[in-house]
Amino acid sequence: MKELPTPTIDLSPIAIPRGLLHPSQNKSNSGSEAKTLERGSISVSWAQHQDEVRAAQRLRYDIFAGEMGARISSTLPNHDIDLFDDYCEHLIVRDQNTQEVVGTYRVLTPAQSKRLGGNYTDTEFDLTRLRSLRERMVELGRSCVHPDYRQGAVIMALWGALAEFMVRNNLDTMIGCASIPMLHNGVVSGEAAASIWRQLKQTHLAPIELQVWPRLALPIEQFDAPVNVEPPALIKGYLRLGAKILGAPAWDPDFNTADLPMLMRIADLPSRYRKHFLGA
Repeated sequence: MKELPTPTIDLSPIAIPRGLLHPSQNKSNSGSEAKTLERGSISVSWAQHQDEVRAAQRLRYDIFAGEMGARISSTLPNHDIDLFDDYCEHLIVRDQNTQEVVGTYRVLTPAQSKRLGGNYTDTEFDLTRLRSLRERMVELGRSCVHPDYRQGAVIMALWGALAEFMVRNNLDTMIGCASIPMLHNGVVSGEAAASIWRQLKQTHLAPIELQVWPRLALPIEQFDAPVNVEPPALIKGYLRLGAKILGAPAWDPDFNTADLPMLMRIADLPSRYRKHFLGA
């Protein structure tokens, strides 16, 4: 079992916040019956060994390639792996009963972003206006949750761990690309993304000094999008946490998604979430 390099900054043990897990009978996105989670049935931790990262990469592949139809070119079959993975810290959620990895995020710290010369979001957007934030800014990416565990507890556990990590390490800003599938109602189209962008730019657009530009822009003007499309659950969750949209979506042809650039600041967390995640 190959160990990972020493983390770039201190990793701290993670406990699931009190009252986080609630039984649910909601259907998952795949249409199957969602698992009922009870207190203590999931655990959140930072990957310390390569086999833990591989488990997260297998989950990512299953979701992105199997569910979303992404074209993934990888050095290891059935794994989603790119050049950023070796520089990231990987946050994972396990089902305590099966030890299966059921949720994951990867986090690129400022120190590792400097070593790389940038982050994944830089490949999709011109982030020039964010340069003053980079010293205390982390990038979140590759977020996914197993379809049987999408009733909220897993993503809330991930967010709680991320918030604690940020505060503990004196980091205050998170950025990332939030994906909108191009497949909508069985048809590949940018209409859903165009509709969501037109709605959110009216209510959640960042001030001009923080706005960014897509390197491969989704051609919004080609889509009428007469009907308001509801944003994906993850984006709605980010917005509830005080996130801002940094600009128009980029098109990712490999993942077949429109990606919205998003920014969240610990200082902007609504008070109820600060209390929930940080006890403050």
